[in-house]
Amino acid sequence: MAYYTSNEEHPIDILNIKGLEARVKARMDPGAFGYIREGAEDEWTMRENTRSFEDKHIVPRVLRGISHADLSTSIFGIPLKTPVIEAPSAAHGLAHMKGEVDTAIGAAKAGTLFAMSTYGSTDLEDAAAARPGAPQFFQIYMSKDDGFNEFLIRKAVKAGVKAIIMTVDSTLGGYREEDIATRFQFPLPMPNLAAYGAADGKGKNISEIYAAAKQDFVPADVKKLKDLSGLPVIVKGIQSPEDADIAIQAGADGVWVSNHGGRQLDGGPASFAVLPSIAAAVNHRVPVIFDSGVRRGNHVFKALASGADLVAIGRPVIYGLNLGGAEGVKSVFDHFNKELAITMQLAGTKTIEEVKQTKLI
Repeated sequence: MAYYTSNEEHPIDILNIKGLEARVKARMDPGAFGYIREGAEDEWTMRENTRSFEDKHIVPRVLRGISHADLSTSIFGIPLKTPVIEAPSAAHGLAHMKGEVDTAIGAAKAGTLFAMSTYGSTDLEDAAAARPGAPQFFQIYMSKDDGFNEFLIRKAVKAGVKAIIMTVDSTLGGYREEDIATRFQFPLPMPNLAAYGAADGKGKNISEIYAAAKQDFVPADVKKLKDLSGLPVIVKGIQSPEDADIAIQAGADGVWVSNHGGRQLDGGPASFAVLPSIAAAVNHRVPVIFDSGVRRGNHVFKALASGADLVAIGRPVIYGLNLGGAEGVKSVFDHFNKELAITMQLAGTKTIEEVKQTKLI
């Protein structure tokens, strides 16, 4: 059976990011929407990801001569117009006919990073070609098959990606009841799997996809990816200071604090709750990227003030993609930037570096 989804291409009106979810739910295939929206088990951790931002408060400063906020920043020498980047996520073709091609274009138009997932609906080289020269990272779900891992990394290097994201929190899928209730199976192929001659993922559920994933991660895997790629390697899925230190000692060039948007281990802490202790352990040795539950500009501000260098968003980008294609993706970033700029000025901070020096109570 053919799968039909959005082909819209236009900016979207956004009152707030939270409101996008209901708009997408009303127009999207229920199984596909459930896969994108859901968390694991009771979704406690998913809810805590957003709620936990309420536990910290910004103390505004005044009389500082600030007339506007400057959101520009960088990572690995790559200039960005905003610290808000796209978090890698699977199967953007569920949301829009052009899939990750439009996501990449929208992120580039917003002056930010796009991160391609192994499980994307688009060949990673096609996503890179959609916006030549725009910075992109590649997220690898390592396989039990080392040949597949090498194939993907070499493909990513050829496409011109600037860093490799090594996801380590998905040795199997979390127990996601919505997928079970709707009997969701991916209706579209995953070209990065098919390019190796492997099963392309079409007609499989997420547990079947993860069945091929590497499960016995060890620190030496970081060096393996560095040697294969010659690129910076960011370890994604860090939730403890101890693991951050292990990753850095193993050669990681970046640490990505994330609980996979609450989609893996339910009952674990909110990503924001563990960010300060991880950032303290990292102690500026490598960049810290943060995601999970970010829905407001003040969430971005609080994450930066708690030790993050960049803040990534996942579901909101896919919602924008569904509602307006590449321009809808740009609209989502523009809204986050608008809220962040307001928060920065009202807090008395002009630059991202000044935000990072802000004390929260």
